[in-house]
Amino acid sequence: MKMIKEFKEFAMRGNVVDMAVGIIIGGAFGKIVTSVVGDLLMPVIGFFLGGASFVDLKITLKEAVLDPAGQIITPASTLNYGNFIQVTVDFLIIAFAIFLMIKAMNKMKKKEVPAAPAAPPADIALLTEIRDLLKNK
Repeated sequence: MKMIKEFKEFAMRGNVVDMAVGIIIGGAFGKIVTSVVGDLLMPVIGFFLGGASFVDLKITLKEAVLDPAGQIITPASTLNYGNFIQVTVDFLIIAFAIFLMIKAMNKMKKKEVPAAPAAPPADIALLTEIRDLLKNK
C-alpha cells in the first residue's frame, strides 16, 4: 500500500502531469506536421523535381525474386532514402516550431514586471524604527 501511495504522489506532481500533457500535445502536433509535409510540401517539391514522390525514392540493393507466374518469392532489398528525406523535413519543421514557441515564451518572461519588494517582517520593521529613533537623538 505504501508503494501505491508513493506512486500516486509522484504521478500527481505538477511536473509529471505537465510533462504528460506536453507529450500528448506534442504527439498530436507531430501528426499535423507529418500531414503538412507529406500531403502539402512534398508533392509541391516533387512536382518541381520532375514529379517524383519522395517516399518512392529508393536504391534497389537486390532485385525481388519472382516465380514463373510472377509472384514474389523474395521481396527486393531497398535503401529507402526518400522516406528519410521526408522524415528529416518533418523533424526540421517541428524543431523550428518549438524554437519559435520557446523564443516567444522567453520574450514574454522578459516583459514580466518585477514584483514589488515584500514588506519586511514585523521584527525587522521594529528594529529599523528603533534604529532611526536612536539616530535622531
